[in-house]
Amino acid sequence: MTGYEATEIGDRSVTQRRTITEADVVNFAGVSGDFNHLHTDADAMAESGFGERIVHGALLFAVMTGLLWQSRDEETREAVVAFYGVDHLRFTAPAFIGETVHVELEVTDKQPRDHPEARGVVRYDAQMVTGDDRTVLACELLSLLR
Repeated sequence: MTGYEATEIGDRSVTQRRTITEADVVNFAGVSGDFNHLHTDADAMAESGFGERIVHGALLFAVMTGLLWQSRDEETREAVVAFYGVDHLRFTAPAFIGETVHVELEVTDKQPRDHPEARGVVRYDAQMVTGDDRTVLACELLSLLR
């Protein structure tokens, strides 16, 4: 059994890892139109307090959702009716090109819903963590599940 009924408060999972590449940052800047110097000007950022370019926060969030989707088996994917929302999104530390990240997830709440396709909403505490154990993104994710 998967989905809403099988999900328990306190359930935890960890995704696979992924390295954020130069190509990721360049492609994201092109797709989003966000060419802010923080992400695209290596010379200016070398002289900044960061010492190098930082990864777009929105790119980190997109990578988070991808890692979470990839970590699910087919049955669990089928239980997801919709990404229902995000609360308390914070970029808690800079992430740099070349860093490897993963996502740590914990179920913190579940609420039944009267919905034609779903049983309820599950709330997760989600954190994106680097290889040196720095949390660079923290938020609460909500999924509508069968």
